[in-house]
This record gives sequence, structure tokens and C-alpha cells, in this order.
Amino acid sequence: MASVELDLRRLEPGRAPRPEDVADAATADSIAVRGPVPALAAVLTVLLKAERSAQVPVAWEPTGDKDSVALARDIGVGTGEQRELGLVRDDHGGVLLHHGRIEAAGDGRRALSRRLGLQAHHDDIKVADGEITRIDVRPDWRAVDTIGVTVMMQPLRPTRQTSGRALQVASDPARIVRDGVAYPRPVNRWTWYADHRMRWLLQP
Repeated sequence: MASVELDLRRLEPGRAPRPEDVADAATADSIAVRGPVPALAAVLTVLLKAERSAQVPVAWEPTGDKDSVALARDIGVGTGEQRELGLVRDDHGGVLLHHGRIEAAGDGRRALSRRLGLQAHHDDIKVADGEITRIDVRPDWRAVDTIGVTVMMQPLRPTRQTSGRALQVASDPARIVRDGVAYPRPVNRWTWYADHRMRWLLQP
């Protein structure tokens, strides 16, 4: 095994790296990633599937887009020493680092004008049961194994916010967006959860 450098700075917005672009991460003993949040997420997904996320240090050089800047600040890129961080997973094989969204199926345009029939539980709290506009999910890097959930019932109306470990959703066909990248097909069920058994190593 060897150190691997992955330069993914030219990744287009809303796109994930191709599997072959991050395949070397599975056998590396350390990784340096340059690129936006989806680039880092893709590398951590490879490590997760290889069951090596807790063993392989990952250094990240973020791009200048607002999501990358915000995540870099939240996890302390460029500060301190190597440290272990939690990992938010989904039941479709991916990870979530900065922002996830559940909304009515479509191409993403005029999303606020569409409604989605949905039932959702955040841990043991029912946070939605009926038609909503969207759900936003964010890992809470200030806490341990925690995600924040915001349910928007209607545009420009008060939202419902909760904090916990897992969000489980059953819905009409829904569009899922993970760190800016849309899941390739509509789904009727989805789970995001902060997995207390999984960690990854950030090399600041």
C-alpha cells in the first residue's frame, strides 16, 4: 500500500467522482484529497465499503465553494493534529458530510412549489406525517454521533428542528440530494444515521 493523492478540483457542481477516479483509495495507507465536498464524500465511501475508514488518515484540501468552506471550518481542516471523527451513513451505501435533502421527485427546479407525502421519525420523535415541502439534514460536528433535522412544512412558514442520531423516512417517490449530488433515482424509503461504530481519520 502507498500514499495516494487525488486531485478532483475540476469536479463539476452536482457531480460525484467516477468510481475509477477514487478506486485507489481502497488500498491506500494514507490519502490526500483535493476537491469539493462530494470528492471527500466519495473517498470516505470507498474506505467505508473497504472497512478501512478508521485506519486510513485522510487529508483534505477543499475548494473555495461555500459548502466546502463551511465543512472545512466545521471539522477544523488545517488545525490541530490527526483526529477521529464520526461518520453519518445512509442505508443506500453512502455517507453525508455537510448537507442532505429530501424533497418531491423531479429535476430539482421549483422544488419549493412541490409537495411530498411523507412520514419521518428522528429517533423516537415523529417529525413529519403528511404533506411537506422538504427535509434538510446536517451532521452536527459539535456533538458526537448527532444529526440535525429541519422539516419545512410550507415555504416561508416556521420549520421544525430536532437533533438526534437517526432519521427514517417512508414517502411518496422522493428526490434525495447528498452533499449536492442527487441520488440517481427516486426512492420511497431512506435512512440517515450517525453510526457510533464507524469513524474516519482526518489529517489536518
